Amino acid sequence: MGGTVELKGRDLTKGTPVIDLPEGEGVLGHAHGEPVLLVRRGEEVFAVGATCTHYSGPLAEGLIVGETVRCPWHHACFDLRTGAPSGPAFNPIPCYRVTRDGARVIVGEKLSPPKPAPFGEPKRVVIVGGGPAGSMAAESLRRLGHQGSIILLGEEPTWPVDRPNLSKDYLAGNAPEEWMELRGQDFYREQHIDFRTGVRASAIDLNKRSVALAGGGELGYDALILATGAAPVHLELPGAERIHYVRTLADSRAIIEKATTAKKAVVIGSSFIGLEVASSLRTRGLEVDVVGRDARPLERVLGPELADLVRSVHEGKGVHFHLGRSPKAIEAGRVLLDDGTAIDADLVVAGVGVRPRTELAEAAGLAVDRGVIVDEELRAAPGVFAIGDIARFPDRRSGERVRIEHWMVAMRQGNKVARALLGYAAPFRAAPFFWSAHFDMTINYVGHAPSWDRITIDGDLKQRDAAVHYHRGDRVLAVATLNRDRYSLEMARTFEAE
Repeated sequence: MGGTVELKGRDLTKGTPVIDLPEGEGVLGHAHGEPVLLVRRGEEVFAVGATCTHYSGPLAEGLIVGETVRCPWHHACFDLRTGAPSGPAFNPIPCYRVTRDGARVIVGEKLSPPKPAPFGEPKRVVIVGGGPAGSMAAESLRRLGHQGSIILLGEEPTWPVDRPNLSKDYLAGNAPEEWMELRGQDFYREQHIDFRTGVRASAIDLNKRSVALAGGGELGYDALILATGAAPVHLELPGAERIHYVRTLADSRAIIEKATTAKKAVVIGSSFIGLEVASSLRTRGLEVDVVGRDARPLERVLGPELADLVRSVHEGKGVHFHLGRSPKAIEAGRVLLDDGTAIDADLVVAGVGVRPRTELAEAAGLAVDRGVIVDEELRAAPGVFAIGDIARFPDRRSGERVRIEHWMVAMRQGNKVARALLGYAAPFRAAPFFWSAHFDMTINYVGHAPSWDRITIDGDLKQRDAAVHYHRGDRVLAVATLNRDRYSLEMARTFEAE
């Protein structure tokens, strides 16, 4: 994902004065034909690859937090000692040998990944759900040295895919299909992860510590990770069978196939998914109408000012809005609205939210309240964890339990639970983050503000250079930014430290 990276800065193999390395700041250079970032933390100096493995973001423009470097584009996080990722990136960055020659440091050869201490317990880990949370948990267990059995159950027939791209560049035709698969069969075979695609868990017996499979048989476990994700809310109205939804690779493929012959599309729902779909289909040349119940698209999340900007961006590209309206019926070739309006449509896509898939957990007797209730370490019961879209965990900033439907949060939770299973338990503190693409405008959102008392704006929204702050009392709960990537990272660091 991404092209050739231009080499900038000095040749780090020839030596760099330590005095030129400011504490906790990255210095960009190159070594052995690759971009490298030098970072000094106290007396130690680290040399790591300077290109994010997620979408080739420039780590030199990111932020050093403790012994990690964070990418400014999508907040991917990498360990300076090992290069290990913590989401949304799956692959590590390289690390290089650093030696001292008097007052200078010299970058040497690329280091082999460190071998972790082996862990034999828990002997068998069963992970239900093959999305970002479950697959990251499995990978992290192996990366940390777990040598027991790992069984990963995925209902979908495909290997894990880049789900955020299903409504963004892939749907728009700007990302090839070979980008979509995050891992394949060879990877899981090499890692000795028993990934079973197209397999559904039908029941959990907490007393027996077993998982029953829909096709017959059961699996015993020493530790169980539930990562069953969420399912799109399906509309119930006449002609609903004509509606497409976006959740899986098959869903996106079906929309793309339909879009090759369609001329007019109606998107039901002015949500992030709905508007991303609208942007993608308009990019493909279709006429697009958006139907939404709210007076402004995304106002409940972004507030009126930023919502108005989002609408103007879409309208500037030819998208038509029907706000304060709901679909009444889907007929062949058109969508009927509750005010009697009929909109021509060859293709209908809905994005009206998702529901956490908690049925399995609830039937097993786990505590469920708008999600699976977990503690700060994401534990739902002894030996049982819940992560990703289904987990409702304590948020120390708001003092409430929250459930976050973000790709990055799901991956960070998978990594966190893997560490907890191997004895590195710690509260989950990652600041929630997501990004949303609307034609040539991308919104980064960090934090969590289901409601707020006031909004303050720093910068100029019309110039797309701004930070929108969502306050409750004297505390900033979340920030949405336009072209202020570094500031978004700084706010994430602040939120995590509070």
